[in-house]
Amino acid sequence: MEAIPLEHILLLGAVLFSIGILAVITKRHAVVVLMGIELIFNAANLNLIAFSRYDPSLLQGQLFSLFVIVVAAAEAAVALAIVLRVYQHFHTANLPDIVSKENS
Repeated sequence: MEAIPLEHILLLGAVLFSIGILAVITKRHAVVVLMGIELIFNAANLNLIAFSRYDPSLLQGQLFSLFVIVVAAAEAAVALAIVLRVYQHFHTANLPDIVSKENS
């Protein structure tokens, strides 16, 4: 069975990264923005694993990817706790509404 070419994996990583950036820039809901950030992390993980496949003696790509997964899990837990707290205070999770309520 043939391995997937590096170009295909990098293209998939670029698509995931682009979708994540699009979600962060265009969406208004805080949870959707967090999901976009997770997509960006996963795109970086995919690229790290793809490049480390071409140097099988070193496990640097896998170790970096594991580190990114741990950081992403901690970020998701803290960010969701912050979103819940902000929702309790402002009664909304839409980012523009929070900014406008904070300024007035």
